[in-house]
Amino acid sequence: MTDEAVPEYWRDRLEKLKNLGCNTVETYIPWNMHEPEKGEFRFDGILDIERFVGLAQELGLYVILRPSPYICAEWEFGGLPAWLLREEGMRLRVNYGPFLRHVEEYYKVLLPKLVPMQCTKGGPVILMQVENEYGYYANDTGYLAAVRKLMEDGGVEVPLCRH
Repeated sequence: MTDEAVPEYWRDRLEKLKNLGCNTVETYIPWNMHEPEKGEFRFDGILDIERFVGLAQELGLYVILRPSPYICAEWEFGGLPAWLLREEGMRLRVNYGPFLRHVEEYYKVLLPKLVPMQCTKGGPVILMQVENEYGYYANDTGYLAAVRKLMEDGGVEVPLCRH
């Protein structure tokens, strides 16, 4: 995490983005930082996604959210929490009940924070990502459909993408 990720720099960086002529900002939401231990959730400081999106809206920017489960290869364990590996037989990023139950439990905490910020509710969020870099990893369309359904059941109404 760089110093630029701290909330004190958000306004400056978003203003610079807007001054470049951009109208949209996107951000990952790393599960491993928001739930570092099972059932222990953090949404403060650099993890305050509501504050970040609110600031983007204040500055007139649209927002694309990439809320996981997996966010990118460059992030430690792709943003998945390491505690998942403590479960014997855990299978990640596939249509596997125990993994999807953990995703669902996380979404029950995360999605209520994101849903009110959608453009369909007057917020700046115009798009959310279901998965990232998935076609390079596997092609379990049942898994992608299951994550999509969890998001939709949690109130996500904006378009969803998977790349």
